[in-house]
Amino acid sequence: MGKYYLAVDIGASSGRHILAHLENGKIRLEEIWRFDNGMKLKNGHLCWDLDHLKKNLILGMQKCVQLGKIPESIGIDTWAVDFVLLDENGGLLTDAVGYRDSRTEGMDEEVYKIIPQDELYGRTGIQKQIFNTIYQLMAVKKESPETMDKADAMLMIPEYLNYILTGNKAAEYTNATTTQLVSPTTNDWDHELIRMLGYRDSMFQPIHMPGYVVGHLLPQIREQVGFDCEVVLVATHDTGSAVLSVPSNGDDGIYISSGTWSLMGVERKDADCSADSMKANFTNEGGYDHRFRYLKNIMGLWMIQSVRHELNDAYSFAQLCQMAEECSDFPSRVDVNDSRFLAPESMTGAIQDYCRQSGQPVPETPGELATVIYQSLASCYGEVAGEIEAITGKKYTKIHIVGGGSNADYLNALTAKASGRTVYAGPTEATAIGNIVAQMLKSREFSSLEEARSCIFDSFGVKTFLP
Repeated sequence: MGKYYLAVDIGASSGRHILAHLENGKIRLEEIWRFDNGMKLKNGHLCWDLDHLKKNLILGMQKCVQLGKIPESIGIDTWAVDFVLLDENGGLLTDAVGYRDSRTEGMDEEVYKIIPQDELYGRTGIQKQIFNTIYQLMAVKKESPETMDKADAMLMIPEYLNYILTGNKAAEYTNATTTQLVSPTTNDWDHELIRMLGYRDSMFQPIHMPGYVVGHLLPQIREQVGFDCEVVLVATHDTGSAVLSVPSNGDDGIYISSGTWSLMGVERKDADCSADSMKANFTNEGGYDHRFRYLKNIMGLWMIQSVRHELNDAYSFAQLCQMAEECSDFPSRVDVNDSRFLAPESMTGAIQDYCRQSGQPVPETPGELATVIYQSLASCYGEVAGEIEAITGKKYTKIHIVGGGSNADYLNALTAKASGRTVYAGPTEATAIGNIVAQMLKSREFSSLEEARSCIFDSFGVKTFLP
């Protein structure tokens, strides 16, 4: 058996440990640990439970010993924008406040008092999202200036977990760009911008690319898990890892990383920080090998996940897709990017209120609610595909859907129809695969990203949906 690599992929609702190796020229995956995740109210804010994450990080690593499959390296990816601040002794100064918390309300205006929105976009190329790190840091500065003054290090969530394992601090490029504090020209922190905003410049760690070795496991961690290995920076932003796994080496395809969020875009060699790009609300997030993920954030499967939960998880997603198809003639549509859908007390109520206020029939049954969500998502995908072509001046003939949403055949078929493009769906485990591939590239299992992507296409089933 060849070398093993461990991907720790933590999303907003769950995390998992996946072991991988190459066998007969194909990537083989084995999920060995899974755990729940979510935000909890703490000290008046919605926060991630770091103790829970650390506990399960270790438990999943211990599974490797039980299976007799010791990894050469481990890589961790999570969602973007959220962070912790550490003091000079490495202790936590802040809770890991989550992006759905309301503390950033009004912080955009505080930032724009210092630098206008159009100048900020021209400088960073990052789409405005009220939960971006730049606004979260302003909330810390306003709410607790003494905390900002004491901060010795800012670490994004996967970087903090790497610190727990190794004792070393390192920032990773793909995640750093989501802070809205990195220059797309230098691919480094915009230190002038950071100082303008009154953030402590010294707390920002040097930025490294995927493939950088953070270090080996600390002695106490080795004792807990029963082995030692390298901790490698992967594309620690889960979308960065997911896009890395898109099984295409051509430049005529749009991708959708489909999960709680739908991230829809293309890979580009240069950032587009123009006024037209800002007006269309596109972002230039960092990708593997200094590529740019030129994309738009779309609300994604969060809406159907929330409705399903409000139905006491009585139906599987496959059943909801089937019920949606049976109600496909239901005519109502919503703007999936409307802010009311970000963190409503009731997603069902928010959808019904939108339809009622816009003079459309109000969905009542699970099938009607599901078809409104899926049809609205597909319509949005079609519109964004057109925007991408208009801005880039290129024709894109296909859409690659990777991630959990690639299993939603009904949505994939709707997307092909709404966009007028052939849809290729898969792989499902896109983020974990991208995490693994970054580690394999570091270990020279592949000679290039192109070779790795060809292997991904051959290793995992990809479905085709015609327009």
